[in-house]
Amino acid sequence: MTNAEIARIMREISVFLDMEGVPFRPRAYEKIAHAIEALDEPLASVYHRGGLKAIAEIPGVGKSTAEKIVALIETGRLPYYDDLRRKTPVDVTALTAIEGLGPKMIKALYDQLGVKTVGDLEAAAKAGRVRHLPHFGEKSEQKILKGIAFLKQSGGRLTLGEALPVALEIEARLKKIAGVKRVAVAGSIRRRKETIGDGDLLVVATSPERVMDFLVAMPDVVDVHGKGPTKTSVKLNTGMDVDVRVVPEESFGAALLYFTGSKAHNIALRKLAQTKDYKLSEYGLFHGERAIAGRTEEEVYAVLGLSYIPPELREDAGEVEAALAGTLPDLIGYDDLRGDLQTQTSWTDGSHTIEEMAAEAKRLGLEYIAITDHTKGLAMTHGSDEKKLRKQMAAIDALNAKNPGIRILKGAEVNINKDGTLDIDDETLALLDVVGVAIHSHFNLPREEMTRRVIRAMENPHADILFHPTARLINKREACDLDIDEVIKTAKRTGTILEIDAYPDRLDLKDEHVRKAVEAGVKLVIDSDAHHTGHFQVLHYGIAAARRGWAKKSDVINTRPLKEFLGALKDATRGGRTSK
Repeated sequence: MTNAEIARIMREISVFLDMEGVPFRPRAYEKIAHAIEALDEPLASVYHRGGLKAIAEIPGVGKSTAEKIVALIETGRLPYYDDLRRKTPVDVTALTAIEGLGPKMIKALYDQLGVKTVGDLEAAAKAGRVRHLPHFGEKSEQKILKGIAFLKQSGGRLTLGEALPVALEIEARLKKIAGVKRVAVAGSIRRRKETIGDGDLLVVATSPERVMDFLVAMPDVVDVHGKGPTKTSVKLNTGMDVDVRVVPEESFGAALLYFTGSKAHNIALRKLAQTKDYKLSEYGLFHGERAIAGRTEEEVYAVLGLSYIPPELREDAGEVEAALAGTLPDLIGYDDLRGDLQTQTSWTDGSHTIEEMAAEAKRLGLEYIAITDHTKGLAMTHGSDEKKLRKQMAAIDALNAKNPGIRILKGAEVNINKDGTLDIDDETLALLDVVGVAIHSHFNLPREEMTRRVIRAMENPHADILFHPTARLINKREACDLDIDEVIKTAKRTGTILEIDAYPDRLDLKDEHVRKAVEAGVKLVIDSDAHHTGHFQVLHYGIAAARRGWAKKSDVINTRPLKEFLGALKDATRGGRTSK
């Protein structure tokens, strides 16, 4: 079983236990799911290398849970999980994907209405049967129907965070086949779109048949849509469709350009080629019958008179014109970040201590991180009140005094109340190095009210960063109805920085809003929203979103050294802020 499958089972166990009101253990299983998702190697490899002991050494995994994971690795089955499913036979993953539908609600719907699936729930809600249940009501029923409709809109598309690791794993497998010379991931995954329909890979190989045979024989293939001499399409057990094509080496660049897309970008390039009496296709760039480019993308762009256009920009959104004029932005690079300004620890709902988070950030090359645990308004996370926050500040000061090799900044993810006030007093906020503010409730306010709420929070002189501004969860929760243009204007006026939350379920700000912010001269940060040491690995998703939004290194202030970063905040001289 893949890490993703085992993590899903751990998360479903958490939900089943929560349904039964079991204390503590649901959170433990949720943390284990986080830990598994954060691993950079398959659990099967960990087990084969070090046995049960190696599995038990994964953060949060004890001997009992390690034995369950080993059972899944060895047999693909877990009797404990099967027993929980028999007791409450509901589609946990699908139902919990509906916004606002938690374990206790799912249990009540099953016990009282026999709801097992999203289809059952939709039918019950449309029949008006949900509103009569205790603790539900008509508003809850309408919210459920709205959540189901939003779920259907995703059309089965995967998040980039789900699709990219799968594509890279297949790429790595294909590279090991004898006779394979080149492999590349193409399509919307290469363009780093936030959601993905399917995966596309291109291969140069001396034996195309060997590649096709290998692909259909992969253990995670559940269906073969079609197999040909140079192209095969399969469905994986993750639900993702994958197309693999073997192309001639002399056409590899043209094919990569074509199959990366977007369709609109390709059309723009073909029209440009026609003006020069060329013909562009997946086989190459031709003048008459003579191929004049195609081995690499770079040479195709060069012959067309264009500077190289990075895949993230290929959406026919002005990039061809900019490349002709030589005015493409020098995009932020994937290694340009120096700090991470949103990290949660075991002080609230994170899995690791401050020391552990700092040590991992240092190992990955970061120079500073801000500890931004949740505040009291988010009770489910055991958020900090003023007293707890000041206690944490003292703990961070003590850690910095030990010279850990990375600067740990005192921060908080402060909850924005319904009226736009903050749930921590200004006196305490003034002592922090970094103050992030965020929406965590009342997601469905009318547009004007929601916009006023966010603007009021941004106008607080201590609010440095607006975290995940629209509060969306991709494929799970719609963005708040927020006037993003007014938010960007307010950010410019108040000096508030807008965050690109890199966690792949969020990617908030999204790319089109990033571009608006860049054009308005509003500064950005890219943060991991890490709740686990492994989550620092998601920063590249946020960088991709920034690149898709035409952001340069200079637009993102956590590319700067610590002193310059702190100097870019609203009031770099206030309270406990220093640039030492």
